[in-house]
Amino acid sequence: MASQSSLDVKALRKQVKDKYREVAMSPDGDYHFHTGRAAAARCAYSKQDYAELPDAAVESFAGVANPFALRDLEAGETVVDLGSGAGFDCFVAANRVGRDGRVIGIDMTEEMLEKSRSTAAALNMWQLEFKEGYLEDLPIADDSVDVVISNGVINLCPDKRKVFAEILRVLKPGGVLQFADIANSKPVPQTAVDNIDLWTA
Repeated sequence: MASQSSLDVKALRKQVKDKYREVAMSPDGDYHFHTGRAAAARCAYSKQDYAELPDAAVESFAGVANPFALRDLEAGETVVDLGSGAGFDCFVAANRVGRDGRVIGIDMTEEMLEKSRSTAAALNMWQLEFKEGYLEDLPIADDSVDVVISNGVINLCPDKRKVFAEILRVLKPGGVLQFADIANSKPVPQTAVDNIDLWTA
């Protein structure tokens, strides 16, 4: 985990925002990760999850796996997506929880939020809400969420302990965390942790 005394958190967040602003505005760009429908297929989503979604809902998807493979969502559940981007996982979740459920996407990138909100309105998915925020300080009430999902975003957070503390805070007793992410089984040298360019390389 990152040392808060040596890592420039503001600079890191700016670089992450810059990267994903580019993904929002130019989803067909040349990135070191897969995006869009090709990425969804590689992550083993069912084609039923995204076949009928408009391009705006799918083209900026940049996840690393399928958090719904861990457990299917139930109708009526309240779900929070940490690092929701342009909303792909939120749209999938909204279809699964139905009109009686609620899905809240949290993201820090304005362009991603604009895109997700516009798509939700176009799809008349009023059970969806997108909020600006950092995962270390979620704009969500205590004990209010049935399921927290995340897809390839927690690894980009400088204070992962705080992220998991926030997840525990917002989950109801017995709530579920379903996330997919990048993990490293070996310690990362502090010089690498402090190199912001490596976080989004």
